[in-house]
Amino acid sequence: MTAAHPVTVHSARIVVPMTAPPIADGAVAVQDGRILHVGDRSWVVDQLAGSGTSFTERRWRGALLPGLVNAHSHLQYTGMASVGQRQYDGFEDWAVAFNEEYARPHDWQAEAAAGAAASILAGVTSIADIVTDIEASNALETYGLGGIAYWEVMDWENDAWQAHGRDQVLAELERIPTTPGAGLSPHAPYSLDVAPLLELPDIVRQRGLRLHLHLGEAAFEGERIALGPVPGLEGVDGVGHGSDWHLANVPSFRAMRALGFGASATVFVDRLGVLGPDCHIAHGVYMTAADRALLRARGTAVALCPRSNAVIGLDPPPVADYLREGSPIAIGTDSLASSPSLDLMADVTALHRIARAQGYGHRDLHERLLAAATLGGAHAMGLAVGPDRIGHLAVGARADLAVFDVDARTVPDAMAELVEDGSGRAVATVIRGVVRAADGALVPHPTPQEEP
Repeated sequence: MTAAHPVTVHSARIVVPMTAPPIADGAVAVQDGRILHVGDRSWVVDQLAGSGTSFTERRWRGALLPGLVNAHSHLQYTGMASVGQRQYDGFEDWAVAFNEEYARPHDWQAEAAAGAAASILAGVTSIADIVTDIEASNALETYGLGGIAYWEVMDWENDAWQAHGRDQVLAELERIPTTPGAGLSPHAPYSLDVAPLLELPDIVRQRGLRLHLHLGEAAFEGERIALGPVPGLEGVDGVGHGSDWHLANVPSFRAMRALGFGASATVFVDRLGVLGPDCHIAHGVYMTAADRALLRARGTAVALCPRSNAVIGLDPPPVADYLREGSPIAIGTDSLASSPSLDLMADVTALHRIARAQGYGHRDLHERLLAAATLGGAHAMGLAVGPDRIGHLAVGARADLAVFDVDARTVPDAMAELVEDGSGRAVATVIRGVVRAADGALVPHPTPQEEP
């Protein structure tokens, strides 16, 4: 007869399941990397005792949440922190600094590993990681993190794509680890012509994978109702936001704009069939109400990255509108090339400040932002349901937990403290039931090759 796997009870003054009300003096029982029970500590202990199950207990100080889900990051740029520590006057200004640093020698594998380690220390257990250089593709797998590694595809024009681009991307996709998950990231509507934007979603959907792209990040992606003169195209009349641009057989988003059409990048990619419930976007700053409605209609979530937007010199995301309209939102740090840290709770705090400044006064703000940083990220990547579900504390879900040091004694006060000042407060991170970080230090774990 095989001995039962050991049970560990993680208890804390406050437990926040996300799909159930917060619990004062709560506990989560974990067995074999899965959640066995969630509830009042006394109830969880009684359940185990009643079934004759022995257990060990880890009593944590503060608040216990599902592991945080970073819904947009580039771990390989962790070594480019010198770029993210500066302030820029807009996307083009930042891109110059980024490209200069990117061209220097980098050990992308080591830098992605450093980003994975920093993420775990901050309470993050799953990541939507955009991979530009293949050496960085195994960071999630190596560190046992959940999420998806998205292979980034950019700078393909129509002729080159049809000649050899599709075959090249298919070959590259085969090299992306499928553990924990693989996907494709068409970089942005302005960096890919129409042919690749049409075909990349088909490549993904034929394989049951997922899409993730930058959208509405740069101001020139927003809808233009009236265009000024176009350099090099004197005499072209701007036709504003006419909806019939697709009849002009435009080869790219930039060409569409050069012809005088003012449709937004969101409308552009929607017409090409990119959006859908198997896709989530990053940033979503320059979006009209109609653009946001399109995202909702297609079931496409948006990962908001407010600190990255601020470093680049962009406008803040319209988080209050997303919340009022019921749009599915998640939260991302972006990379250290455009953000001061990989601490997702710092972006939660930034979004709280922005939402209040934008007039969002509802009392549910703390709860909704914490949900965005956990369940929202899981939903964005299609990982909130199924056998390996994450983002919430429920029976059968993967035992990914994060513990934060908060002083408040009541549930509302603790959630307010965490949302409004949660940066640097992670005291423990548990991935698949294994404590991976505690009190600011990583706990060594075997690599996938070393595991029995």
